[in-house]
Amino acid sequence: MPRGETLGIGMDSCVIPLRHGGLSLVQTTDFFYPLVEDPYMMGRIACANVLSDLYAMGITECDNMLMLLSVSQSMTEEEREKITPLLIRGFRDAAEEGGTAVTGGQTVVNPWVIVGGVATVVCQPNELIMPDSAVVGDVLVLTKPLGTQVAVNAHQWLDNPERWNKISMVVSREEVELAYQEAMFSMATLNRTAAGLMHTFNAHAATDITGFGILGHSQNLAKQQRNEVSFVIHNLPIIAKMAAISKASGRFGLLQGTSAETSGGLLICLPREQAARFCSEIKSSKYGEGHQAWIVGIVEKGNRTARIIDKPRVIEVLPRGATATALAPDNSNASSEPSS
Repeated sequence: MPRGETLGIGMDSCVIPLRHGGLSLVQTTDFFYPLVEDPYMMGRIACANVLSDLYAMGITECDNMLMLLSVSQSMTEEEREKITPLLIRGFRDAAEEGGTAVTGGQTVVNPWVIVGGVATVVCQPNELIMPDSAVVGDVLVLTKPLGTQVAVNAHQWLDNPERWNKISMVVSREEVELAYQEAMFSMATLNRTAAGLMHTFNAHAATDITGFGILGHSQNLAKQQRNEVSFVIHNLPIIAKMAAISKASGRFGLLQGTSAETSGGLLICLPREQAARFCSEIKSSKYGEGHQAWIVGIVEKGNRTARIIDKPRVIEVLPRGATATALAPDNSNASSEPSS
């Protein structure tokens, strides 16, 4: 990145050149409402979601974090005393896993629980990858499965007969429980390993998949490109059975790429010859368990747009702890390259 390059509103983090020594300030903030029942895991997810915006820039180190927490005024004193420390501990533990620390923040009382934070780093130009250099022939790689919002909602519907009856023909209660657990662990997983590998395998651009779904974030990334390119998505790795729930419920738009994700994976533009090696490397046991990646599309000549083909291939991603018997087809070739 040339010295002094700036990135402002519209992408994952702001990049501000500093007055001193060719350094840049990279900063991001995010917050949202709870979406899982476990307050400790919710704290971890919130922290992972904030850090993900740095990781999408290829940055692996964070200098400082602040935590933003709003406690609901409808909670009893006992609930506050139990839940608040767990939210804070989860957030702090995830920050520690990311090699950083929470040094402050703000806590308020509000009608709703809100949890989030701020992540800040001062870095040299070679530590970050500006999200604007995709070229024709690049391959799109995704590092977490889609379907987190569907899994979280389906889990809530287990106690709502009217909603449950709409999806009970396509999924069992056990499959929903497994998908919910998978979504929770996936959302709490840091994208730090993927950010480091972006440098190893010469990534040209990346973003993280969150509230606008894979299509919305792909379109946003495409608009940032310096070259006249467009993104075409052929494959959708989805937590097993969530595509069926999306169809049966008539909600979410998972196959259309508009279903919101929380703390989703990185969508990375990689040179074609590097993509399969990236997918293989990220699964290595040296990075711990739970990291995955799939080739999901290609970069072609175009006018800075993104689209999903009419009938994308759904890769059913089995939850950890699930057996393959009841769940859809074999995906052992999930890293295979899509045809254009």
